[in-house]
Amino acid sequence: METLDQLAATLGPRNCLTQADDIAPYAVDWRGTWQGTPAAVLRPGSTEEVANTLRACAAAGLSVVPAGGRTGLCGGAIVAPNGPPSVVLSLERMNRIRDVDARDFSLVAEAGCIIQNVQQAAAAVDRLFPLSWGAQGSAMVGGALSTNAGGIRTLRWGNARDLVMGLEVVLPDGRVLNDLRRVRKDNSGYALRHLFLGGEGTLGVITAAALRMVPALKRVETAFVAVPSPDAALSLFSRVMGSGAEVIAFELLIGVCMDIVQKNGNGIRIPLPLGSPWYVMVELAAAHSSVPLREMLEDTLAAAAEAEEVLDASIADNEAQRANIWRIREDWPDCARRECPAINTDTSVPVSAVPEFCARVEAALAARWPEGRLFALGHAGDGNIHVSLGAPPGVERAAWNARAGEAEGIVNAIAVDLGGSFSAEHGIGQSKRHAMATHKDPVALDLMRSVKAAIDPRGLMNPGKMLP
Repeated sequence: METLDQLAATLGPRNCLTQADDIAPYAVDWRGTWQGTPAAVLRPGSTEEVANTLRACAAAGLSVVPAGGRTGLCGGAIVAPNGPPSVVLSLERMNRIRDVDARDFSLVAEAGCIIQNVQQAAAAVDRLFPLSWGAQGSAMVGGALSTNAGGIRTLRWGNARDLVMGLEVVLPDGRVLNDLRRVRKDNSGYALRHLFLGGEGTLGVITAAALRMVPALKRVETAFVAVPSPDAALSLFSRVMGSGAEVIAFELLIGVCMDIVQKNGNGIRIPLPLGSPWYVMVELAAAHSSVPLREMLEDTLAAAAEAEEVLDASIADNEAQRANIWRIREDWPDCARRECPAINTDTSVPVSAVPEFCARVEAALAARWPEGRLFALGHAGDGNIHVSLGAPPGVERAAWNARAGEAEGIVNAIAVDLGGSFSAEHGIGQSKRHAMATHKDPVALDLMRSVKAAIDPRGLMNPGKMLP
């Protein structure tokens, strides 16, 4: 293909991959669910090279699928099967921290920067970049922003969208939108960056972002708590939110998840005896070391225990114990994958509706698939509960998908009925386009299609994703 020959000459042959072995890692998602072979993988090293690449692809009518760390769970960075000829545009070489300004509490990072490296750059100047989730060691800035990633600290600092002050974006025709200003107030018209945050590369390619930092945490207290029910967990949540401490995480996990982590986790220790129907992880933090967090947490847990909202609790005494608690949550996806195939969901409801959501989901799935295993865990502090229906022993993935695939739709419908969303933090990609057609407001879909047509009229950016 002449266009690829031109790009190889521009980017260098090592950055225009066409051999099957070279492009294989870019042709399948992390779960192994979505597969699609690109015509090539392009690896530009600068904003100018991204612009030239998109300009060349547009001239040739070649579709572009942007990719970062490829840790997404909805197939958004994989070429759509039966779609138009496409190239994957990998931002991995654009991995520079352009600027860190401690006094401004901001930094500018390129799209290929790994999230953990951004966190380290902030820590080096006694600041915190609070975006955090299990894949932060491989996920990249561009992908995190394009999917509006969430994680365990959304409760306190919001999703990725809330940490962005400005963006640099290359549009489908190769023009560069330079909106990297780091101001807190700017009422000069439409906030264009929000079109690309959560846009999943369907409108353009994020190449850099001005990100917000916060004061470093000087004291942290973490507890692993056994609770009798989601309703009790929500009562505990109200208590910790009113304790006077800064609550930065509040996770809810059904008891069976602990059994699976204990079985499949590598060196993970469950801090409490197994047997409780539900567990909670709660973390408090302060920017000053003198804040009496331990006392606040102990008093809150004692009051909750007296009210029978807490069955047992273990507070981490050191960083190793704290890290062990969070490994339970962060290693869950790998532990679950080793255990059995599952139908997975990513839903959110108002925080107050979490107990009703859990109860309705459990009843609905048990009535339809009594042989299945209910896995439920997630960010109860922001209403994002991940429900999975695990296969019984001996049932393979394809068979379970065929047998229980409707479980996702049932869970989505319950979430939407409670005023929630069928996609909380993973995005839409390929896997949730059907849910968009079913649950998204028709007027909202019309507006989204209008925006897409205005910015990418030829539909070359990440085709087959997001919009049904």
